[in-house]
Amino acid sequence: MFKSLRIPGRFALLQSFSLWFLIVSFLLRIVFFAWQHNEVSLHVADVLRTIFTGFFFDIGTLTLLLFPAVLYFSVVPDKWIGSIVDKIVVSFFTALGLFIFIFSFFAEITFWEEFRSRFNFIAVDYLIYTNEVIANIRQSYPLPLLIGGVVLFVILVLFIFYKLNVFKRTFSGLLPMRLRFKAFATVAIIALFYISFISNANAEWSSNRYNSEISKSGIYSFFAAFRNNQMKYTEFYSSVNNEKALQAVRNKLSDKNTKFTKGGHSIHRMITDSLPSNQKKNVVFILVESLSANFMREFCNEKHITPFLDSLAQKSIFFNNLYATGTRTVRGMEAITLSIPPTPGQSIVKRPQNHNLYTISNVFKSRNYDCNFFYGGDGYFDNMNSYFGGNGFNIYDRGRGSVLSDDIKTTRYNIEDNEVTFENAWGICDGDIFNKMLKVADDHYQKKQPFFNFVMTTSNHKPYTYPSGKVLIPSGMSREGAVMYTDFALREMFKKAETKPWFKNTVFVIVADHCASSAGKDEIDVANYHIPTFIVNFPKYLNQKVSKQCSQIDIFPTLFSMFHWNYESDFFGKNIFDPNFEPRAFSGTYRKLVLMKGSRTMILSDEKKQNFYNWNKSDNSLKTLPMDPDFLNETISWYQTADYLFNKKMLK
Repeated sequence: MFKSLRIPGRFALLQSFSLWFLIVSFLLRIVFFAWQHNEVSLHVADVLRTIFTGFFFDIGTLTLLLFPAVLYFSVVPDKWIGSIVDKIVVSFFTALGLFIFIFSFFAEITFWEEFRSRFNFIAVDYLIYTNEVIANIRQSYPLPLLIGGVVLFVILVLFIFYKLNVFKRTFSGLLPMRLRFKAFATVAIIALFYISFISNANAEWSSNRYNSEISKSGIYSFFAAFRNNQMKYTEFYSSVNNEKALQAVRNKLSDKNTKFTKGGHSIHRMITDSLPSNQKKNVVFILVESLSANFMREFCNEKHITPFLDSLAQKSIFFNNLYATGTRTVRGMEAITLSIPPTPGQSIVKRPQNHNLYTISNVFKSRNYDCNFFYGGDGYFDNMNSYFGGNGFNIYDRGRGSVLSDDIKTTRYNIEDNEVTFENAWGICDGDIFNKMLKVADDHYQKKQPFFNFVMTTSNHKPYTYPSGKVLIPSGMSREGAVMYTDFALREMFKKAETKPWFKNTVFVIVADHCASSAGKDEIDVANYHIPTFIVNFPKYLNQKVSKQCSQIDIFPTLFSMFHWNYESDFFGKNIFDPNFEPRAFSGTYRKLVLMKGSRTMILSDEKKQNFYNWNKSDNSLKTLPMDPDFLNETISWYQTADYLFNKKMLK
């Protein structure tokens, strides 16, 4: 059988390697088809197009990856073919290539499990922050078994190559110059074609997102995301005249309490309140990792994994129709602190020139508040320390190795070992970070210093580990256990806070950064942006359930209005309790930008495409609607203006 499959010549190894790569890539697609069989389109035409589109992208991936090898085989003189050096070089890089590709195939499966997507910008971020990611992998998976399995696969493939005499023919076949040039020129032309003309977006042919994702090649997608981490709005998205876009947004932000204080190329304004206020309530803001609305019994979850939050919904100002702006923690941070719709590409938290922006800290600092950011891991991750430190927050984290840049004029405090009872790859448990926050709040109270404490939790994240004995589900077993632990830690934090002398003068805000999952069969899964939001500890008569559709960007403009504060604003968010508030929500991915009003949903995509849908809440589906030009222009105006003002440094 082996002899019948022989491929002659110096390029036998590359041909065999290519065949192996294409077969495994095809099998991986079959795995993803089986995985999503209930949601992927299995219509014969869709399946065939998915397979053939995938094959097309696999050819591109393979060509680009083999280019260095083809170059090597083309330039090595005949007299060196089969030498010891030649054998060492070829054997080593063959084994290394097999290891990397087999590992990447395993990684794609775990990535799909988490994100229901091929490699994207999240994978690029994970490559940058290797310490946290490797620790997370080590704590989430049996790493020795995984590496051992990859090594065994490598040995198996090498053994098959050996039995096919692939290495023997590779080290004995001479190459005429004509064949060398032909092989190199062919690969170079194909590689240049893919680099110049083929975008990863070309794989997104289907209205069913899963078919499009399965059509992609993971490695090709990874490098496409690496190249497009920041996207210029006007190059990739439909646009209108900047003056018209800015004026449209200013019109949406105008009301009787607003006075714009700068020219047309700005949304800077003074917001006044009709009622006087000397309130200086402390604010504790808690951004909870991956807290989907559907975890709560309030939204028909019958697993009872959030008993405290479900009780809190009955005795707080509870927003039950609020949506996250994105699918990453940094998107939630951006939306909350800048009150801005998501801009294409990376979050502003991770971009250059993101210091000294006009954030909510400016409003607090104008009233002599101390602003503090708490994170249980190393805030170097996702550029959090640089962003918060560069925008007026003191830093409390576990970053014992990394340092702040010299241009950040703030103080950094380390969370010491004796303050930690449990820690995993992402940081200390929620209970420990809450205890640290309470301790800092006590210190501020003693100094008669009003405070704004911004806390980022980490426990509701893979590997889902937390202190034992706190909840019924054992640590590390499931996300449900992590959600239960976060709920438990919040309850314990409130119990302790209620005993503090500063509690009566403190408002607590609890918001999710994003949902636990975001992917679905449609290009945007609307339900997976729905998050719970609580404002706690106002007078009881204000407690209510707010059903207006709204966004993360509206939270602090609403809170400031509840304080009756007069303040300057560069914020895109508005007071939800304003009678003239127009219900809408902003959300998106690093490539999709969404405006939703009720069930009407406009999605802007790169390549200057847009789609208009009606969202059916009952089955979470999107049905195409005829394009509404006014709705489209409004959507473009919001996102184009947000991108324009940031890039023109108008939000400083």
